[in-house]
Amino acid sequence: MKQSQLFTKTKKESPADEVALNAELLIKAGFINKEMAGVYSYLPLGLRVIKKIENIIREEMNAINGQEVVMTALQEKETWEPTDQWDDKNVDVWFKTKLKNNTELGLAVTHEAAMTKLMVPFLQSYRDLPKYVFQFQTKFRNETRAKSGIMRCREFIMKDLYSFCKDEAEHNEFYEKAKEAYKNIFKRVGLGHLTYVTFASGGMFSEFSHEFQTITSTGEDTIYVDENKGIAINKEVYTDEVIEKLGLSKDSLVENKAVEVGNIFTLGTRFSDALGLKYKTEEGEEKSVFMGSYGIGPGRLMGTCVEILSDDKGIIWPESIAPFKAHLLVLGEDENVRNSALDLYSELLKKGREVLFDDRHDISAGEKFADADLIGIPYRIVVSKRSLADGGYEIKKRTEANGKIVGKDELMNLLVANI
Repeated sequence: MKQSQLFTKTKKESPADEVALNAELLIKAGFINKEMAGVYSYLPLGLRVIKKIENIIREEMNAINGQEVVMTALQEKETWEPTDQWDDKNVDVWFKTKLKNNTELGLAVTHEAAMTKLMVPFLQSYRDLPKYVFQFQTKFRNETRAKSGIMRCREFIMKDLYSFCKDEAEHNEFYEKAKEAYKNIFKRVGLGHLTYVTFASGGMFSEFSHEFQTITSTGEDTIYVDENKGIAINKEVYTDEVIEKLGLSKDSLVENKAVEVGNIFTLGTRFSDALGLKYKTEEGEEKSVFMGSYGIGPGRLMGTCVEILSDDKGIIWPESIAPFKAHLLVLGEDENVRNSALDLYSELLKKGREVLFDDRHDISAGEKFADADLIGIPYRIVVSKRSLADGGYEIKKRTEANGKIVGKDELMNLLVANI
Protein backbone atom coordinates (compact mmCIF):
# COMPACT_ATOMS: atom_id res chain seq x y z
CA MET A 1 0.00 0.00 0.00
CA LYS A 2 1.24 3.47 -0.89
CA GLN A 3 0.59 6.00 1.83
CA SER A 4 -0.21 8.71 -0.72
CA GLN A 5 -3.20 6.61 -1.78
CA LEU A 6 -4.42 5.86 1.73
CA PHE A 7 -7.58 7.89 2.30
CA THR A 8 -7.00 8.10 6.06
CA LYS A 9 -4.66 10.63 7.62
CA THR A 10 -2.86 10.83 10.93
CA LYS A 11 -3.85 13.58 13.38
CA LYS A 12 -1.56 15.81 15.38
CA GLU A 13 -3.97 16.22 18.30
CA SER A 14 -5.66 13.58 20.42
CA PRO A 15 -9.48 13.47 20.21
CA ALA A 16 -10.93 15.67 22.93
CA ASP A 17 -13.76 13.27 23.81
CA GLU A 18 -11.59 10.19 24.48
CA VAL A 19 -9.95 9.29 27.76
CA ALA A 20 -8.82 5.76 26.90
CA LEU A 21 -5.28 5.56 25.54
CA ASN A 22 -6.20 2.89 22.99
CA ALA A 23 -8.87 5.08 21.40
CA GLU A 24 -6.64 8.18 21.45
CA LEU A 25 -3.77 6.47 19.65
CA LEU A 26 -5.88 4.45 17.22
CA ILE A 27 -7.85 7.52 16.14
CA LYS A 28 -4.72 9.69 15.87
CA ALA A 29 -2.95 7.04 13.80
CA GLY A 30 -5.92 6.50 11.47
CA PHE A 31 -6.83 2.94 12.50
CA ILE A 32 -10.40 3.63 13.65
CA ASN A 33 -13.08 6.29 13.43
CA LYS A 34 -15.50 7.10 16.25
CA GLU A 35 -19.07 7.14 14.96
CA MET A 36 -20.68 7.72 18.35
CA ALA A 37 -20.04 6.79 21.98
CA GLY A 38 -19.11 3.12 22.09
CA VAL A 39 -19.30 2.64 18.32
CA TYR A 40 -16.20 2.63 16.10
CA SER A 41 -15.50 1.92 12.44
CA TYR A 42 -12.34 0.05 11.50
CA LEU A 43 -10.39 1.84 8.76
CA PRO A 44 -7.92 0.14 6.38
CA LEU A 45 -5.02 -0.04 8.84
CA GLY A 46 -7.26 -1.07 11.72
CA LEU A 47 -9.04 -3.71 9.68
CA ARG A 48 -5.70 -5.32 8.77
CA VAL A 49 -4.91 -5.65 12.50
CA ILE A 50 -8.35 -7.06 13.36
CA LYS A 51 -8.14 -9.62 10.54
CA LYS A 52 -4.71 -10.78 11.72
CA ILE A 53 -6.03 -11.21 15.27
CA GLU A 54 -9.04 -13.08 13.91
CA ASN A 55 -6.79 -15.37 11.86
CA ILE A 56 -4.68 -16.25 14.91
CA ILE A 57 -7.85 -17.05 16.87
CA ARG A 58 -9.28 -19.03 13.92
CA GLU A 59 -6.11 -21.11 13.60
CA GLU A 60 -6.24 -22.02 17.28
CA MET A 61 -9.97 -22.85 17.14
CA ASN A 62 -9.43 -25.01 14.06
CA ALA A 63 -6.60 -26.81 15.87
CA ILE A 64 -9.08 -28.04 18.51
CA ASN A 65 -11.58 -29.13 15.82
CA GLY A 66 -13.80 -26.05 15.88
CA GLN A 67 -16.22 -25.64 12.96
CA GLU A 68 -16.83 -22.05 11.85
CA VAL A 69 -20.25 -20.56 11.10
CA VAL A 70 -21.76 -17.09 10.97
CA MET A 71 -25.11 -16.67 12.68
CA THR A 72 -27.62 -13.86 12.44
CA ALA A 73 -27.56 -10.78 14.64
CA LEU A 74 -31.36 -10.49 14.47
CA GLN A 75 -32.84 -12.77 17.15
CA GLU A 76 -36.45 -13.76 17.85
CA LYS A 77 -37.66 -13.25 21.40
CA GLU A 78 -39.01 -16.84 21.34
CA THR A 79 -35.39 -18.07 21.20
CA TRP A 80 -34.50 -16.34 24.45
CA GLU A 81 -37.72 -16.60 26.47
CA PRO A 82 -37.11 -20.25 27.51
CA THR A 83 -33.90 -19.23 29.27
CA ASP A 84 -35.44 -16.10 30.85
CA GLN A 85 -32.98 -13.87 29.01
CA TRP A 86 -35.46 -11.80 27.02
CA ASP A 87 -36.82 -10.08 30.12
CA ASP A 88 -35.00 -6.80 30.75
CA LYS A 89 -35.03 -7.62 34.47
CA ASN A 90 -32.56 -10.42 33.75
CA VAL A 91 -30.66 -9.06 30.72
CA ASP A 92 -30.79 -5.27 30.59
CA VAL A 93 -28.52 -4.59 27.58
CA TRP A 94 -30.79 -5.66 24.71
CA PHE A 95 -31.33 -3.46 21.69
CA LYS A 96 -34.91 -4.40 20.80
CA THR A 97 -36.91 -3.59 17.70
CA LYS A 98 -39.97 -4.79 15.73
CA LEU A 99 -40.73 -5.94 12.22
CA LYS A 100 -43.48 -4.14 10.33
CA ASN A 101 -45.88 -6.89 11.43
CA ASN A 102 -45.01 -6.09 15.08
CA THR A 103 -42.91 -9.24 15.59
CA GLU A 104 -40.41 -8.45 18.35
CA LEU A 105 -36.72 -8.89 17.62
CA GLY A 106 -33.47 -8.21 19.40
CA LEU A 107 -29.93 -7.52 18.21
CA ALA A 108 -27.90 -10.37 19.66
CA VAL A 109 -25.99 -9.69 22.87
CA THR A 110 -24.65 -13.27 22.80
CA HIS A 111 -25.55 -16.56 21.09
CA GLU A 112 -25.83 -19.39 23.65
CA ALA A 113 -29.58 -19.84 23.18
CA ALA A 114 -29.50 -19.23 19.43
CA MET A 115 -26.68 -21.73 18.90
CA THR A 116 -28.44 -24.31 21.07
CA LYS A 117 -31.64 -23.92 19.06
CA LEU A 118 -29.69 -24.21 15.81
CA MET A 119 -28.13 -27.52 16.87
CA VAL A 120 -31.37 -29.29 17.85
CA PRO A 121 -31.95 -30.99 14.45
CA PHE A 122 -28.27 -31.88 14.04
CA LEU A 123 -27.36 -33.43 17.40
CA GLN A 124 -29.77 -36.29 18.05
CA SER A 125 -27.53 -39.30 18.71
CA TYR A 126 -24.45 -40.02 20.80
CA ARG A 127 -22.75 -40.58 17.43
CA ASP A 128 -23.22 -36.85 16.67
CA LEU A 129 -21.20 -35.78 19.71
CA PRO A 130 -18.98 -34.06 20.60
CA LYS A 131 -19.15 -30.98 18.36
CA TYR A 132 -17.48 -27.57 18.68
CA VAL A 133 -18.91 -24.62 16.73
CA PHE A 134 -17.58 -21.05 16.63
CA GLN A 135 -18.13 -17.76 14.84
CA PHE A 136 -16.89 -14.20 14.47
CA GLN A 137 -20.02 -12.12 14.73
CA THR A 138 -21.12 -8.60 15.60
CA LYS A 139 -22.74 -8.28 19.02
CA PHE A 140 -24.80 -5.36 20.30
CA ARG A 141 -25.07 -4.31 23.93
CA ASN A 142 -27.03 -1.32 25.13
CA GLU A 143 -24.54 -0.33 27.80
CA THR A 144 -25.53 2.58 30.03
CA ARG A 145 -22.08 4.08 29.65
CA ALA A 146 -19.61 3.13 26.94
CA LYS A 147 -16.01 3.56 28.03
CA SER A 148 -12.47 2.29 27.56
CA GLY A 149 -12.38 2.98 23.79
CA ILE A 150 -12.65 -0.17 21.68
CA MET A 151 -12.31 -2.32 24.79
CA ARG A 152 -15.95 -1.82 25.85
CA CYS A 153 -18.33 -1.00 23.02
CA ARG A 154 -22.02 -1.05 22.23
CA GLU A 155 -21.26 -2.75 18.90
CA PHE A 156 -18.32 -5.12 18.63
CA ILE A 157 -16.98 -8.31 17.05
CA MET A 158 -16.95 -11.40 19.25
CA LYS A 159 -15.48 -14.82 18.68
CA ASP A 160 -17.79 -17.17 20.53
CA LEU A 161 -17.32 -20.94 20.52
CA TYR A 162 -19.81 -23.42 21.96
CA SER A 163 -19.03 -27.01 22.86
CA PHE A 164 -21.63 -29.79 22.79
CA CYS A 165 -20.67 -32.96 24.67
CA LYS A 166 -22.28 -36.16 25.88
CA ASP A 167 -21.40 -35.59 29.53
CA GLU A 168 -19.35 -33.56 31.95
CA ALA A 169 -16.26 -35.74 31.62
CA GLU A 170 -16.16 -35.27 27.84
CA HIS A 171 -16.76 -31.55 28.34
CA ASN A 172 -13.92 -31.24 30.85
CA GLU A 173 -11.50 -32.81 28.41
CA PHE A 174 -12.34 -30.24 25.72
CA TYR A 175 -12.43 -27.41 28.27
CA GLU A 176 -8.76 -27.99 29.04
CA LYS A 177 -7.92 -28.01 25.32
CA ALA A 178 -9.74 -24.70 24.91
CA LYS A 179 -7.82 -23.26 27.86
CA GLU A 180 -4.52 -24.15 26.20
CA ALA A 181 -5.71 -22.74 22.86
CA TYR A 182 -6.48 -19.44 24.57
CA LYS A 183 -3.02 -19.36 26.14
CA ASN A 184 -1.57 -19.85 22.66
CA ILE A 185 -3.65 -16.96 21.29
CA PHE A 186 -2.42 -14.48 23.89
CA LYS A 187 1.16 -15.64 23.45
CA ARG A 188 0.93 -15.21 19.67
CA VAL A 189 -0.46 -11.66 19.86
CA GLY A 190 2.33 -10.57 22.20
CA LEU A 191 0.50 -10.58 25.56
CA GLY A 192 1.40 -14.04 26.84
CA HIS A 193 3.89 -12.76 29.42
CA LEU A 194 1.24 -10.53 31.01
CA THR A 195 -1.87 -12.72 30.72
CA TYR A 196 -2.96 -15.11 33.45
CA VAL A 197 -5.58 -17.84 33.70
CA THR A 198 -7.78 -16.36 36.41
CA PHE A 199 -10.26 -18.20 38.60
CA ALA A 200 -13.61 -16.42 38.73
CA SER A 201 -17.19 -17.14 39.71
CA GLY A 202 -18.53 -20.18 37.85
CA GLY A 203 -22.22 -19.41 38.05
CA MET A 204 -24.74 -22.19 38.67
CA PHE A 205 -23.06 -25.09 36.83
CA SER A 206 -19.47 -25.10 38.01
CA GLU A 207 -17.48 -23.89 40.95
CA PHE A 208 -15.23 -21.71 38.82
CA SER A 209 -15.11 -20.20 35.39
CA HIS A 210 -11.83 -19.04 33.92
CA GLU A 211 -11.03 -15.56 32.75
CA PHE A 212 -7.89 -14.55 30.94
CA GLN A 213 -6.70 -11.35 32.57
CA THR A 214 -3.90 -9.15 31.22
CA ILE A 215 -1.96 -7.01 33.68
CA THR A 216 -2.29 -3.28 32.99
CA SER A 217 -2.53 -0.22 35.22
CA THR A 218 -5.63 0.87 33.29
CA GLY A 219 -7.48 -2.41 33.96
CA GLU A 220 -11.00 -2.48 35.36
CA ASP A 221 -10.50 -5.64 37.44
CA THR A 222 -8.42 -6.53 40.47
CA ILE A 223 -6.71 -9.92 40.47
CA TYR A 224 -4.26 -11.69 42.76
CA VAL A 225 -1.42 -13.37 40.87
CA ASP A 226 0.83 -16.29 41.74
CA GLU A 227 3.61 -15.61 39.24
CA ASN A 228 5.40 -18.93 39.84
CA LYS A 229 2.29 -20.98 39.05
CA GLY A 230 1.08 -18.60 36.34
CA ILE A 231 -2.47 -18.37 37.69
CA ALA A 232 -4.56 -15.72 39.39
CA ILE A 233 -7.75 -15.24 41.41
CA ASN A 234 -10.34 -12.59 40.63
CA LYS A 235 -11.19 -10.31 43.56
CA GLU A 236 -14.82 -11.51 43.40
CA VAL A 237 -13.79 -14.99 44.64
CA TYR A 238 -10.70 -14.02 46.62
CA THR A 239 -11.38 -15.75 49.95
CA ASP A 240 -9.32 -17.87 52.29
CA GLU A 241 -11.42 -20.89 51.32
CA VAL A 242 -10.75 -20.46 47.58
CA ILE A 243 -7.05 -19.80 48.14
CA GLU A 244 -6.77 -23.02 50.13
CA LYS A 245 -8.85 -25.02 47.62
CA LEU A 246 -6.53 -23.95 44.78
CA GLY A 247 -3.46 -24.91 46.78
CA LEU A 248 -2.15 -21.36 46.87
CA SER A 249 -0.60 -19.26 49.59
CA LYS A 250 -1.77 -15.75 50.39
CA ASP A 251 1.87 -14.72 50.80
CA SER A 252 2.61 -15.62 47.16
CA LEU A 253 -0.33 -13.69 45.70
CA VAL A 254 0.35 -10.20 44.36
CA GLU A 255 -2.48 -7.72 43.75
CA ASN A 256 -2.64 -6.27 40.24
CA LYS A 257 -4.99 -4.28 38.05
CA ALA A 258 -5.95 -6.18 34.92
CA VAL A 259 -8.29 -6.27 31.95
CA GLU A 260 -10.28 -9.34 30.95
CA VAL A 261 -9.37 -10.39 27.40
CA GLY A 262 -11.19 -13.73 27.24
CA ASN A 263 -13.29 -16.17 29.23
CA ILE A 264 -14.43 -19.79 29.22
CA PHE A 265 -17.52 -21.12 31.00
CA THR A 266 -19.16 -24.42 31.77
CA LEU A 267 -22.83 -24.04 30.84
CA GLY A 268 -23.93 -27.54 31.79
CA THR A 269 -27.45 -28.35 30.60
CA ARG A 270 -29.14 -25.02 31.28
CA PHE A 271 -29.62 -24.15 27.61
CA SER A 272 -30.09 -27.68 26.31
CA ASP A 273 -32.79 -28.37 28.94
CA ALA A 274 -34.60 -25.14 28.12
CA LEU A 275 -34.46 -25.52 24.33
CA GLY A 276 -34.81 -29.27 24.00
CA LEU A 277 -31.32 -30.17 22.81
CA LYS A 278 -31.26 -33.86 23.67
CA TYR A 279 -29.57 -36.95 22.27
CA LYS A 280 -30.10 -40.70 22.48
CA THR A 281 -27.39 -42.69 24.26
CA GLU A 282 -26.12 -46.01 22.92
CA GLU A 283 -28.64 -47.68 25.23
CA GLY A 284 -31.50 -45.55 23.87
CA GLU A 285 -31.77 -43.26 26.90
CA GLU A 286 -32.55 -39.58 26.21
CA LYS A 287 -30.12 -37.12 27.78
CA SER A 288 -29.50 -33.39 27.61
CA VAL A 289 -26.34 -32.23 25.81
CA PHE A 290 -23.66 -30.85 28.14
CA MET A 291 -22.42 -27.44 26.95
CA GLY A 292 -19.62 -24.91 27.34
CA SER A 293 -19.03 -21.35 26.10
CA TYR A 294 -15.73 -19.72 25.12
CA GLY A 295 -15.51 -16.02 24.27
CA ILE A 296 -12.87 -13.56 23.10
CA GLY A 297 -13.23 -10.13 21.50
CA PRO A 298 -10.71 -9.30 18.73
CA GLY A 299 -11.33 -5.56 19.18
CA ARG A 300 -10.87 -5.77 22.93
CA LEU A 301 -7.65 -7.68 22.35
CA MET A 302 -6.47 -5.05 19.86
CA GLY A 303 -7.23 -2.26 22.34
CA THR A 304 -5.39 -4.07 25.12
CA CYS A 305 -2.30 -4.44 22.92
CA VAL A 306 -2.33 -0.69 22.27
CA GLU A 307 -2.80 0.15 25.97
CA ILE A 308 0.20 -1.97 26.95
CA LEU A 309 2.47 -1.94 23.89
CA SER A 310 2.91 1.78 23.26
CA ASP A 311 5.16 4.64 24.29
CA ASP A 312 5.08 8.43 24.24
CA LYS A 313 5.56 8.42 20.44
CA GLY A 314 2.74 6.04 19.55
CA ILE A 315 1.83 2.40 19.07
CA ILE A 316 4.30 -0.51 19.07
CA TRP A 317 2.65 -3.40 17.23
CA PRO A 318 3.86 -6.98 17.71
CA GLU A 319 4.96 -8.42 14.37
CA SER A 320 2.19 -11.03 14.45
CA ILE A 321 -0.66 -8.50 14.27
CA ALA A 322 0.94 -5.36 12.79
CA PRO A 323 -0.93 -3.92 9.78
CA PHE A 324 2.31 -4.19 7.80
CA LYS A 325 5.67 -5.64 8.79
CA ALA A 326 7.77 -2.86 7.23
CA HIS A 327 7.25 0.89 6.77
CA LEU A 328 9.29 2.23 3.85
CA LEU A 329 10.03 5.96 3.90
CA VAL A 330 11.52 7.96 1.03
CA LEU A 331 13.02 11.32 2.04
CA GLY A 332 13.32 14.35 -0.23
CA GLU A 333 12.37 14.95 -3.85
CA ASP A 334 15.57 13.79 -5.56
CA GLU A 335 14.47 11.72 -8.56
CA ASN A 336 17.21 9.11 -8.16
CA VAL A 337 16.32 8.61 -4.49
CA ARG A 338 12.61 8.27 -5.25
CA ASN A 339 13.29 5.81 -8.08
CA SER A 340 15.52 3.76 -5.80
CA ALA A 341 12.77 3.68 -3.15
CA LEU A 342 10.16 2.70 -5.74
CA ASP A 343 12.40 -0.12 -7.01
CA LEU A 344 12.87 -1.38 -3.46
CA TYR A 345 9.11 -1.21 -2.83
CA SER A 346 8.44 -3.26 -5.97
CA GLU A 347 11.02 -5.84 -4.98
CA LEU A 348 9.58 -6.15 -1.48
CA LEU A 349 6.14 -6.79 -2.96
CA LYS A 350 7.54 -9.41 -5.33
CA LYS A 351 9.13 -11.16 -2.35
CA GLY A 352 5.72 -11.25 -0.64
CA ARG A 353 6.62 -8.72 2.02
CA GLU A 354 3.89 -6.62 3.65
CA VAL A 355 5.02 -3.01 3.30
CA LEU A 356 3.48 0.42 3.70
CA PHE A 357 5.31 2.86 1.39
CA ASP A 358 5.38 6.48 2.56
CA ASP A 359 5.81 8.00 -0.90
CA ARG A 360 4.11 11.28 0.01
CA HIS A 361 5.45 14.51 -1.50
CA ASP A 362 5.79 17.81 0.37
CA ILE A 363 5.98 16.10 3.75
CA SER A 364 9.07 16.77 5.85
CA ALA A 365 11.33 14.01 7.09
CA GLY A 366 10.34 14.87 10.66
CA GLU A 367 6.65 14.46 9.86
CA LYS A 368 7.28 11.11 8.20
CA PHE A 369 9.30 9.87 11.19
CA ALA A 370 6.60 11.05 13.61
CA ASP A 371 3.89 9.29 11.60
CA ALA A 372 5.94 6.10 11.45
CA ASP A 373 6.37 6.10 15.24
CA LEU A 374 2.67 6.84 15.77
CA ILE A 375 1.49 4.07 13.41
CA GLY A 376 3.92 1.65 15.04
CA ILE A 377 4.88 -0.78 12.26
CA PRO A 378 7.69 -3.08 13.52
CA TYR A 379 10.41 -2.17 10.97
CA ARG A 380 11.20 1.22 9.45
CA ILE A 381 13.24 1.40 6.25
CA VAL A 382 14.51 4.80 5.11
CA VAL A 383 15.75 5.62 1.60
CA SER A 384 17.53 8.98 1.36
CA LYS A 385 20.52 10.65 -0.29
CA ARG A 386 22.51 9.96 2.84
CA SER A 387 21.58 6.27 3.05
CA LEU A 388 22.37 5.68 -0.61
CA ALA A 389 25.70 7.52 -0.27
CA ASP A 390 26.49 5.28 2.70
CA GLY A 391 25.80 2.19 0.66
CA GLY A 392 22.12 1.32 0.95
CA TYR A 393 19.11 1.73 3.20
CA GLU A 394 18.61 2.49 6.88
CA ILE A 395 16.61 -0.12 8.77
CA LYS A 396 15.57 -0.02 12.42
CA LYS A 397 13.03 -1.63 14.68
CA ARG A 398 10.26 0.50 16.16
CA THR A 399 11.68 -0.27 19.61
CA GLU A 400 15.26 0.79 18.71
CA ALA A 401 16.67 4.29 19.03
CA ASN A 402 18.99 4.00 16.03
CA GLY A 403 19.09 2.08 12.80
CA LYS A 404 21.88 0.79 10.61
CA ILE A 405 22.75 1.08 6.92
CA VAL A 406 22.51 -2.17 4.98
CA GLY A 407 22.69 -3.19 1.33
CA LYS A 408 19.77 -4.68 -0.54
CA ASP A 409 20.83 -8.29 -0.03
CA GLU A 410 21.32 -7.84 3.70
CA LEU A 411 18.02 -5.96 3.94
CA MET A 412 16.17 -8.78 2.24
CA ASN A 413 17.85 -11.33 4.49
CA LEU A 414 16.93 -9.33 7.60
CA LEU A 415 13.32 -9.08 6.48
CA VAL A 416 13.14 -12.77 5.65
CA ALA A 417 14.63 -13.67 9.02
CA ASN A 418 12.52 -11.31 11.09
CA ILE A 419 9.36 -10.81 9.07
